[in-house]
Amino acid sequence: MPVNYATPAPEVLFPVAGVRLGTAEAGIRKKNRRDLTLIELTPGSQAAGVFTQNRFCAAPVTLCKEHLSASHAIRALVINTGIANAGTGEQGMRAARATCEAVARQLGCESGQVLPFSTGVILEHLPVERLIDALPQAAADLQGGHWHAAAHAIMTTDTVAKASSRRIASADFSLTVTGMAKGAGMIRPNMATMLGFVATDAGIAPALLQKLVHEAADASFNCITVDGDTSTNDSFIVIATGASGLRVESEDSPHWPAVRRAVIEVAQELAQAIVRDGEGATKFITVKVGAGKTAAECRQVAYAIAHSPLVKTAFFASDPNLGRILAAIGYAGIDDLDDRGVRVWLGSGGEEILVAEQGGRALSYREDAGAKIMQASEITVRVDLGRGAAEAVVWTCDLSYDYVKINADYRS
Repeated sequence: MPVNYATPAPEVLFPVAGVRLGTAEAGIRKKNRRDLTLIELTPGSQAAGVFTQNRFCAAPVTLCKEHLSASHAIRALVINTGIANAGTGEQGMRAARATCEAVARQLGCESGQVLPFSTGVILEHLPVERLIDALPQAAADLQGGHWHAAAHAIMTTDTVAKASSRRIASADFSLTVTGMAKGAGMIRPNMATMLGFVATDAGIAPALLQKLVHEAADASFNCITVDGDTSTNDSFIVIATGASGLRVESEDSPHWPAVRRAVIEVAQELAQAIVRDGEGATKFITVKVGAGKTAAECRQVAYAIAHSPLVKTAFFASDPNLGRILAAIGYAGIDDLDDRGVRVWLGSGGEEILVAEQGGRALSYREDAGAKIMQASEITVRVDLGRGAAEAVVWTCDLSYDYVKINADYRS
C-alpha cells in the first residue's frame, strides 16, 4: 500500500476546459482492464514536454519529440500500458506512426498533431492492431470529467492511481490545472519510468510553456528516486488549451506567478505520489541538503543518500545504522568536502535530532532516539555541508522485500 496517499475522488479532479479524456480495453498485454487512454485537445492548444535521457529511448518518445519540434498545435495524446514499445527498432517506429495516423483519422486532425505514449514491458512489440481497433471505444468515451478513469487506465505496477487538481480564481481571472501520472518502480531522473500529464485552461505562449515544463520537471519529477533506474519511456507533458480566455505571453504577465505556481504544485504532488507508491515502499523519505556551494552539488549528495541500497534497507528495517548516510555523503563525489564541517539530522513529525558533526557521531546523539524516528512512516534526513548557501531536496522511499517480489514477477 502507498505511504499516506490515496487517489483523489473524481469530484475533486476538476475538468480542464478544452480537454476530453476517454479510455478503452485494448488487450495490449492483459484482458479485462482499461489499458488505452485517448486525450482530445481543443484546436489551438499548445503542448511542451521533457523526456527520458536514456539512449534506448522508446519509439513513442522519438516520435513525440519529432511532432513537438515541428511546432504543430497538438490535438491529441494517446497512451497505452502493458507494452513499452522500447527496444523495438524500426518496427516500433512503424507502430508508433500507425498509432498516430489512426488517432488522426478518428479525430479528424493531422498525425503530426498526435503525441503517442507507451509504458510497460521493454523489448516486446506493440500489438498495434489491437490498439487501433479499440480507438473508437476510447473516442466514444471522451468526456471532460474522466481524469479519474484515465489516471487508472495509465497504471502498470502502480497500486493506486495518481492525480491532482487546482482551481485558482481572483477578481479578474480564473484557471484550472489538473494532472495525472503513473510510476512506481524504475524511478530516477532524468526523468523516471513515469508518464506525467498536466493540463491548464490558461493560454501560454509556446516559448514560455517550454520553459515552464522544464521548471516544473526540475522541481518535481527530477527530484525523486525509488531505485535509481532510468527507464526508456519517461515523458512529462504540460498542456495549455487557452479555453479559459486567460492568456499569458511572458513572465511579466501579472497572471504568470499564479499559473506557474499551480502547475508546479500539481507536478510536485504527482511526483511525491509516485515515491509514496514506490514498489513495496513502507516509508516516504525527504532528503534535504543545504549549505552547499551549488545546488548541483547539494543534489549530488542528496541522490547519493537516496539511491543507496544500504541506506534504503536500513530505513525499511527501522535500523538506525546511520553511518550508512555518512558513507553516502562521503562517496557522493564532492572531492574537496571537509567532513568536519558536515552536520546530519534525522527528523519526523516536528522532532529532529542531530546525528553527526565534526567528522563523527554527535555527542548528544542517542541510538534509542534515532530508533524512535526510524519507526515513522515519513522521515526527513537533513544535511548541512557547511560550505555555502545553496540547497536541494530529493524525495525517495525505502527498499523492501516486496520490491524484489514485484520486479521478479513483473512479466507474469
